[in-house]
This record gives sequence, C-alpha cells and structure tokens, in this order.
Amino acid sequence: MTTANDVTANRDFEDVLASPTLTYEEGLRFFRGQGMANDTLHRLVDDLNAHGIDYSVIGAVALNQHGYRRFTEDIALLMSPEGLETFRRELVGRGYRPAFQGATKKFRQTDQNLPIKIITSGEYPGDGRPKPVRFPEPGEHSVVIDGVKTVDLAKLIELKLASGMSGLARLKDLADVQELIRVKGLDEQMAERLDPFVRDKYLGLYEAIAQAGAQNAPGEE
Repeated sequence: MTTANDVTANRDFEDVLASPTLTYEEGLRFFRGQGMANDTLHRLVDDLNAHGIDYSVIGAVALNQHGYRRFTEDIALLMSPEGLETFRRELVGRGYRPAFQGATKKFRQTDQNLPIKIITSGEYPGDGRPKPVRFPEPGEHSVVIDGVKTVDLAKLIELKLASGMSGLARLKDLADVQELIRVKGLDEQMAERLDPFVRDKYLGLYEAIAQAGAQNAPGEE
C-alpha cells in the first residue's frame, strides 16, 4: 500500500514547488504533520541531537509549532556560531550540502533537496542592522513541542516584530504576528513580555484586530 509520504519520497522539493497541484498536496500533508518538509525536519532534529548541536526552530516552522498554520518552503534554524561550525564539519556531506557554492548558512537536504536556513545567535532580525532585539542563544527562550525545540511564543513575536519594523520588504512578519494574535487569542499582557523596542508595534496590531472584531460583531437587535 502506498502512503502519502511515499508519494513524495523520491521527488525533488523544487519540482514540487514548480507545480501548483503538487504544492497544494504537499501543503495539505505538511499541515497533517506529514510530507517532505516534516520528514526533513524530524530527520534534521535527530541528526542535530545525535551530534550534540543545540538549536531552535524559528520562522514559519515555529509559527506552525505554535498553532498558526502556514506553509513553508524552507526550514529555518537558530544555532550558535559554534553549533553552525559543528554542523558544517560533521553533517555537510552526510545528508546535507551547501545550497550553492560558497554558502555558509544556507543548505539543502540531499535526498529531497529541501532548503535549510541557519541564523546564528547575536544576529539582528530583518535588515540585519543593529537594533535592541537580537537572536538569542538557541538554548534560551525555547520550548519543546512535539519533540522539536522551538523558540518560545513571546520571543518569536518579538523577533517577528523587530524584523517587520525594519522595512517594507519585511511586512509579512507583521502579518504573521497579527495572525498569531488572532489564532492564539492573545491580549495586551503579551506586550509586557516583549522588549520595549517592539511593544508599541505589538499593541498597535492588537488594537487593530480588536477593532476589526468589534466592527464585524453582530449588531444588537
């Protein structure tokens, strides 16, 4: 009997993304915890644990871990610079390869060609320019969800806000925060857990959602 995972087991992820039908089918499998991205994620986590490399998932995978369902075309990881060096030394050539010649932080899983992006602690989100919010050490601000170390909700929101505030090209990060507020039913108290640099932006997004909800609520008879 052929399973859903068997259907894409020998496919190249880029070929899947090139087809709207295959992308849609892969998205459905992804949201069920199956498919190429989840398969790569769990194999990657096993490899990182086996080699003692600390990590946290960030980006769209973290959004999904926290309950906001959004398809992703890569797996983004937070590592320390030392962890990244260990990854390059011990795992590149053993199931992973550089995404292009000379790449040091972008890789692909060898079998299915799925992209893996690594951010190192101390980097600045968004445009990379100095700001009060930085990516933390992978062992900080993390929670284990379904066996996968994931940046915790407050830090994910903080990083997304700092990124989204850095320019028009990053406005999608602000939209992600809005969806997290809506899906998770977050309130003003979350702002207290965030860096002051992003608190007003969070409250502005929260108020916009609250106002939209009030306008869409059924009127009184």
